[in-house]
Amino acid sequence: MSLIKRNPVVTLPSLFDEFFKPDWLGGMESFNSTVPAVNVKETDNNFSIELAVPGMKKDDFNVEVDENILTISAETKTEKEDKAEDGKYMRKEFSYSTFKRSFTLPETVNDEEIKASYEDGVLKLVLPKREEALPKPKRLIEIG
Repeated sequence: MSLIKRNPVVTLPSLFDEFFKPDWLGGMESFNSTVPAVNVKETDNNFSIELAVPGMKKDDFNVEVDENILTISAETKTEKEDKAEDGKYMRKEFSYSTFKRSFTLPETVNDEEIKASYEDGVLKLVLPKREEALPKPKRLIEIG
């Protein structure tokens, strides 16, 4: 008696996945329909927000604060073109990517001093805390 390994039954979703693979039209790139991953960190002096957004330029981003809401958005458009020798299009692809993330700022954030930088595919924002929200050093009280 020999054992035969069986493949699981092909389900309808996996059949669709096979049919609609990104390569089925000759190298079509997948569409970006997700929002970037975000890290939020708090220290004694500030909050920091990091977004993973590789392949963009700093001019693609729009960062604004309105009524205690921090909004980070980006939009990119690219166009690729492959031409035949006689000038007719063989393939022309447009790519459009956009996202928008919003954060409600705590009252402890000094929204006038927010700084942003973009390096190595990571957009980093530093949100300093207000002076009154910073931890106060321990002090010794004399007994009189």
